[in-house]
Amino acid sequence: MKKHEKITLIGNILFWTLFILGIIVVLWVFFGNSPTIEQALLILILGMTVKNSIEIKGLKFNLGNLEGKFNSLAKDFKEHIKHK
Repeated sequence: MKKHEKITLIGNILFWTLFILGIIVVLWVFFGNSPTIEQALLILILGMTVKNSIEIKGLKFNLGNLEGKFNSLAKDFKEHIKHK
C-alpha cells in the first residue's frame, strides 16, 4: 500500500468515526440534553475538516503526478522537434 493510500485510508476512518460520533452527540442533545449543540457541531465540523484536508492532500499528490507527466511530454516534444 502506497503512502498516499494509507493517509487516505486513515483519513476516511477518522472522518467516519468523527461523523458517527457527531451524530451520536446530536441525538444525545435531542434526547438526553447532556452536551451542547455547539459541541455536537464542533465534532461534525472537525470530521468534515479532516475529510477535506485528506482530499486536498490527495489532489496535491495527483497534481504532482500530472506535473511529472507534462514534464516528460515536454521533453519528448523537444526531442521530436530536434530530430525534424
